Amino acid sequence: MQVSKPLNDTGAQYANRHIIQAIRSEEQYWRDRYPILQYQNGLGMGILLLALTVMLVNGYGYYQELIPAWTCIVVAALCASLSHEIEHDLIHRQYFRDQPVIYNLMMLLTWLMRPNTINPWYRRDIHLQHHKTSGTPQDIEERLVGNGINYGFSRLVVMFDGLLGLFLRQAVLRREVKGFSVGKLLKASFPVASLYFLTWYIFLVFHAYDTLFSGAYPQWLVLLMDGINFSVVVLIAPNFIRSACLNFITSNMHYYGNVHCLIQQTQILDRWFFMPFQLFCCNFGSSHSIHHFVVSQPFYLRQLVANKAHKVMCEQGVRRNDLSTFVTSNRRIS
Repeated sequence: MQVSKPLNDTGAQYANRHIIQAIRSEEQYWRDRYPILQYQNGLGMGILLLALTVMLVNGYGYYQELIPAWTCIVVAALCASLSHEIEHDLIHRQYFRDQPVIYNLMMLLTWLMRPNTINPWYRRDIHLQHHKTSGTPQDIEERLVGNGINYGFSRLVVMFDGLLGLFLRQAVLRREVKGFSVGKLLKASFPVASLYFLTWYIFLVFHAYDTLFSGAYPQWLVLLMDGINFSVVVLIAPNFIRSACLNFITSNMHYYGNVHCLIQQTQILDRWFFMPFQLFCCNFGSSHSIHHFVVSQPFYLRQLVANKAHKVMCEQGVRRNDLSTFVTSNRRIS
């Protein structure tokens, strides 16, 4: 773990400017080297449509019994993780910002590919709030995925099941977060996330019952479960894996408490043993800290600038692989 020296306001401002300048300079290097990066709208749309096409072909391959269930789940989870990054870029108006029809269509597609999330238009509001309140009790986006909770049953539920976690933590969030409303979140979940959780819970309950009390079932239930089983393989289980990996990484690389400036909001989390999780969230633990300094940058550019950016960030006090947060409820220890 790298331990940085405390910064006064002047020192923090200098460090922020230095990091931002380094990231921008490295970005320009890559843009000059590869002119295709100037076609940002096309790249964003192309990545989203490619991920959607692969997801559809992947599902068809499973339906035709050309690939096993585990392959379908892994491929779909990777595609869904790409759509998450595109949604995040869209939240920051990286693509088609002056063409609302295309912009909103892309937003809708990212939601359909990741049906266990609230709608992206509502998430845009709480994500922009996240940048203003990161590391504090008002950062509802990170608190909804486990940030700031002691490791134990409650945190595991919150990280792995957003709906159950919401009801489990609602009393605490109502008390501590200004304007928090379960009703608003449920409304933002309808109908896509509502159908996701309904299908997922029916799948779990049925197979738990069938394991304990296996027997004959009416034809309508068999047909219903055939459809549910298929949807679980091609869409629901992949997104369970994707969101679980993302929530584990993001809730641990964001600090909660003792945060006083931008460089204290996040850490770089890129130890080798995190790679199975990073695989299903586009290397989020390594690259997301960069985003906190330069928000107007597509996700693929963060991957390109990461080596140079990490060096400068660490020199200026951003921590790297601070595993103490796993036992401090993500509190940043000075």
